[in-house]
Amino acid sequence: MTSPPPVLMNDFKAQWADVGKEVLATTARVGESGWLILGKEVEAFEEAFSRYAGLPEVIGFGNCLDATEMALRALQITPGSAVLTTPLTAFATTLAIIRAGGHPVYIDVDASGQMDLALARDFLEKNPAARTAVPVHLFGHSGDLAALGTLRDDFELALVEDCAQAVGATSRGIPTGSIGQIAATSFYPTKNLGCYGDGGAAFTQDPALAALLRSLRDYGQTEKYVHSHIGGNSRLDELQAAILHDALLPRLPAATARRRAIAAAYREGITHPAIAIPPAPAGSESVYHLFPTLISGVGRESLAAHLREAGIGTGVHYPILMPDQPAMKNVPHTLGSPLTTAKQFAREELSLPIHPYLDDASVSRVIDTCNCWPT
Repeated sequence: MTSPPPVLMNDFKAQWADVGKEVLATTARVGESGWLILGKEVEAFEEAFSRYAGLPEVIGFGNCLDATEMALRALQITPGSAVLTTPLTAFATTLAIIRAGGHPVYIDVDASGQMDLALARDFLEKNPAARTAVPVHLFGHSGDLAALGTLRDDFELALVEDCAQAVGATSRGIPTGSIGQIAATSFYPTKNLGCYGDGGAAFTQDPALAALLRSLRDYGQTEKYVHSHIGGNSRLDELQAAILHDALLPRLPAATARRRAIAAAYREGITHPAIAIPPAPAGSESVYHLFPTLISGVGRESLAAHLREAGIGTGVHYPILMPDQPAMKNVPHTLGSPLTTAKQFAREELSLPIHPYLDDASVSRVIDTCNCWPT
């Protein structure tokens, strides 16, 4: 008897079958143009992505880490500045804060995995010198943007939204990335809008900040050979911009709709008592970059093994909280609150497959296999 095909966390072969011809066509166009860095392809993609995101200024970067670091530098944080953020995320968020000269302050997450804004408010009230934050819209959810905006205004926060997992998500109609002075996102291949290599972007509603970010990504140049700032080298290249513009961004609305349909099927179909599905934040129109579950009882390793035996992949996001990473041992940082809920996520979270090439039969296999897990 033939085994069913594996259910993957991401299916890049299926994606290539869908977009490969367009990717090759853009490669030929860029190659024939003779212009490979910061040209018309980057400009065209920035304009198209600006329209999609609903934000007037998009600045392509080589990756999201650099975009986040440069955003903090553009907001002129001073060395040692306290920067509130989440302990439950990829290490790039913390790394950007450290590289920009900031001092990470870790605030616990709420039941959906987002930075707990009530705890953040409590810390800000007690620490008037802390006036910068990098919240992360985790799992493809949008945090409560109205509450985030109130927090920004009440404490005059320099705010950089990390939207790496949440391109296109909204909170009661407000798009992610529109509350901070600057936001950053990732085009890493696994992301909802992922390119064929590394890439990222910053976006803002402030033309002056946009001009500064464009300078910072290109050695701090304000014109050829005039370096007005101490910048870096992090430029989205013409090829990746063309691929994003022609092949990937046009498919994003349909891909997002498919992710939402899979998430709805999981929420309705998974009934095993030991598998809890964290709620999306109230008002979030999520894009489901990931589908997290929390596994109680015998633990996630047992469920992961059960799914693996059935040919179903899983992931863990994230097993080690940021302040517990070995690299942080000698790096100054602060726990701005007890990390009770974040520790639960680190201990119990298991992500199920969710991507736009997942067919209905595979979704049903995931649901049925979860529900028949022996505990």
